[in-house]
Amino acid sequence: MRLAIAGKGGVGKTTISATLCRLAARSGWPVIAIDGDSNPNLAAALGIDESADRNAFLPTSLVSYRANGPALGEPIDAVIDAYATVGRDGVRLVRMGAPQHADEGCLCAAHATVSAVLGELGGRQEWLTVLDLEASPEHLSRGTARHADVLLLVAEPYYRSLETVRRLAVLARELAIPRIAVVANKVRTALDEDGLREFCDRHALDCVAVIPWSDAVIDADGRNSRVLDDAPQDPAVLAIAGFAQRLLASSPVVAELPR
Repeated sequence: MRLAIAGKGGVGKTTISATLCRLAARSGWPVIAIDGDSNPNLAAALGIDESADRNAFLPTSLVSYRANGPALGEPIDAVIDAYATVGRDGVRLVRMGAPQHADEGCLCAAHATVSAVLGELGGRQEWLTVLDLEASPEHLSRGTARHADVLLLVAEPYYRSLETVRRLAVLARELAIPRIAVVANKVRTALDEDGLREFCDRHALDCVAVIPWSDAVIDADGRNSRVLDDAPQDPAVLAIAGFAQRLLASSPVVAELPR
């Protein structure tokens, strides 16, 4: 299964992506995490020491352009073996290319590389692939996330975040992504949840999970740590585990995530 996770900047996409990846890996899934952000942070969220990471970014030379879009010139297993860095709980991380210098142009080729990798991973549905997207509609306007089986749109319970989710959902529907769902994050009150669910109902969006506000997440981030390590029974962690179990229940891999 291939999940892509999108939303406005700061809503918690990377924390949710990393926590979901590690919980799934602990329950027996082979997990591939893709950092699709040109300002990458998923390595830190997975507990990978970037100074020791020798594999840096997916090179754009991996891709060839064909009539039906970009494709890899090498088998996907070879690409993962060559360019993935192994993080905590065995999660394997690959990263989209990032700018190395100012004024060097667009990241078109980097987006094409991620699209090709995600497309090839469709042949490995026994793996869980989680693509953490940047806070921009570009991954949808370029079709980078077109091969996702599920797009999770993370929203905080305030207007600008919800409007971002609505706009992203419109683009995702044009890509014919099979399932588009909303994850409500940083929810403090019942009123927050009610307002968010009303917005989703009004715009025909499927809200599949509500993750409560967590001081433990903030505290862990301040220490460059991870909430899953520092507070594994925190309500936010348990909420992520619960919706991940429901989401992945239809996969051919039989796995029970922690409750």
